[in-house]
Amino acid sequence: MENTFTCHICCQKFPDAQRREFDGQALCPNCLDLLTVHCHECGRRIWTDDNAGSDQMPLCQSCYENYYTNCCQCGNLIRESETYYDASDEFDERPYCSSCFHSLGRDGRIHDYYFKPDPIFYGEGPRYFGVELEIDGGGESTANARALLSIANRDGRYAYIKHDGSLEEGLEIVTHPMSLEYQQNHMPWAELCRKAVALNYLSHRAGTCGLHVHVSRAAFGKTERDQDGPIARVLYFFEKHWEELLKFSRRTPRQLERWAARYGYREQPREILDHVKKGDHAGRYTCVNLTNCDTVEFRMFRGTLKVNTIFATLQLLDRICDVALSLSDEDLKGLSWTTFVTGCTQPELIQYLKERRLYINEPISQEEEV
Repeated sequence: MENTFTCHICCQKFPDAQRREFDGQALCPNCLDLLTVHCHECGRRIWTDDNAGSDQMPLCQSCYENYYTNCCQCGNLIRESETYYDASDEFDERPYCSSCFHSLGRDGRIHDYYFKPDPIFYGEGPRYFGVELEIDGGGESTANARALLSIANRDGRYAYIKHDGSLEEGLEIVTHPMSLEYQQNHMPWAELCRKAVALNYLSHRAGTCGLHVHVSRAAFGKTERDQDGPIARVLYFFEKHWEELLKFSRRTPRQLERWAARYGYREQPREILDHVKKGDHAGRYTCVNLTNCDTVEFRMFRGTLKVNTIFATLQLLDRICDVALSLSDEDLKGLSWTTFVTGCTQPELIQYLKERRLYINEPISQEEEV
């Protein structure tokens, strides 16, 4: 009778000829193949659970510690001889693979003012919001930029940072275009603002900072001809309700004259748009900047590190876009501010309107801006 043995793992009996010894245990060939691998570096057999490398490149713990590491950004296994370290930051000794290291110039540095990467769209379109938030007082520091971007880009490539000559010791945080829902629920604004404050940045209280919002032109129509009507009504809304929007913006009239000038009231929305297209104005330094081919930029709002104010600003612009798209010129001309805010439903916007005494005579105590 043929001698047999019992596999230590599956507990089944097999002929002795199939017996495989590993780590002091008798295994069948199937269990040996399933539960062990050979170290890619030294060739030693190890338990799969003890693999310190990857599925594609299994490693024993000793070889991993002597010859390999993992990229701090993407997590991929890399050989130490092929590892990059960023020499521009003496405090940064984290390992990078080649791909992530060479992407630091896009994702982890302070770019020049004219830097404009290919946009990455997040959420459901076509109405996308791109935020430019200026912060000042904490320094134009690469280490600070990295700290902020490590939060902003933890779950995706959501933002980048630029130099802005209008700031004294600050940075400009720029998001890729996102739907309103994505800005509110996925972009980590609350944690990002807390980190900026912890790094001694200010925005509203700095006195130098703006909160600029780009809205995709495609949100107003497929063609320029389709877009002209709604955009003209946006311009008219800003002129008709200038005093209320000035109060909402937290800017002074003098600041707006310099950075976000008005176009001047006209009786008809199209008359304002025609005036803009003639170019007889302050260029991009206007309340609604139309010089960009893909976006409409809203520039009149003062910067802030108060998350409710950021959301309220986006929600206000979303509501203005709704009105411009749904109403005729004549209906818009008859729209009062009270009727407009009565249609606002987002809690952050209602909260902010009440704080600024802009919501149907329902003032409440105002939280301090940062």
